[in-house]
Amino acid sequence: MKWKQQLDGMQAYKPGKPIEEVQREYSLKEVIKLASNENPFGCSPKVTAYLQNNAVNHALYPDGYAQNLRTAVANHLGVKETQLLFGNGSDDIIAIITRALLYPGVNTIMADPSFSQYWHNAEIEGAEVRKIPCVEGAHDLDSMAAAIDDQTSIVWVCSPNNPTGVVIPDTALRAFLAKVPSDVLVVLDEAYIEYVTHPGYKDTLPIIDEYPNVLLLRTFSKAYGLASFRVGYAIGQAGVIAKLDPVRAPFNNTILSQAVAAIALSDQAYIEACREANENGKKQYVEFCEKHNLKYFPSDTNFIFFDTQADSDVVFQELMKRGFIVRSGNALGLQGFIRVTIGTEAQNAALLNQLEEVLTQQGVFA
Repeated sequence: MKWKQQLDGMQAYKPGKPIEEVQREYSLKEVIKLASNENPFGCSPKVTAYLQNNAVNHALYPDGYAQNLRTAVANHLGVKETQLLFGNGSDDIIAIITRALLYPGVNTIMADPSFSQYWHNAEIEGAEVRKIPCVEGAHDLDSMAAAIDDQTSIVWVCSPNNPTGVVIPDTALRAFLAKVPSDVLVVLDEAYIEYVTHPGYKDTLPIIDEYPNVLLLRTFSKAYGLASFRVGYAIGQAGVIAKLDPVRAPFNNTILSQAVAAIALSDQAYIEACREANENGKKQYVEFCEKHNLKYFPSDTNFIFFDTQADSDVVFQELMKRGFIVRSGNALGLQGFIRVTIGTEAQNAALLNQLEEVLTQQGVFA
């Protein structure tokens, strides 16, 4: 068969192990998954009530334009409905963007480490991938700007960055955007934006008016607790959205996902409560790292990325035997580090207790 040459040697995305598999493998009754940055508190009670009390006609196609959700998001953000593009999660929109703008002969720029789907999709399209190493977990924006040339099509900026959790302050972001040519699309991926508390952060929505080549990505999979429903969206100038929309699959959001996303959006008090609980949980990990002199990156997300001073694959396996699924930094570009989703207070305490035992056994702690 005439496969794309770019597929040679490529592997599919490998998510963390599912809870059921770990339970079977280690004969565990309870497993706590803190690997994929899901909201440990779940979704808004309003969503739960809707799912319990409403039926959906599964024989009908969903609204391909997602009109009700589109109106809800537009009103919430104060943008025009034509400025929105919805996807089957942010991953879907990343694929749409790369399909529309990347091909052999052009290049795309991103931080390293950052979200793997940027370079994964770019390689499938045959574009040159330019990875610029992070500095202390943060985007090296000056070096990223310097890497732009006449063949650059997309620059990916992940803020807060996955897997490091570092957010880009407003002044640094604007200074960077001023250097980017107007014919280069800047994708500002804000999957964790609801968790940001950094004093240097400012609302990014005004940026798309000042810089029409900027596209914002957001999702309902993280703070909104709707990962299983797969709803992500892009915000940009209407002209940019109009060019991307023909690439989108006709019915890429289900009837149910559109309904629950709109309901979740209406419960901002729940998001505020989750953000507050997340900040408290984050302090548990920061205190642990500082107590044991473990390097960590300042996080504005619902996860924290820190150095275990041990083989992170071994740490990952040992924690899994004890009923905790985390993410090894070996799979994310930084050996020795682990990425841990911030759970409930009890989950965090239990994991840190087990981690202390593991690192003592590994000779990290005396």
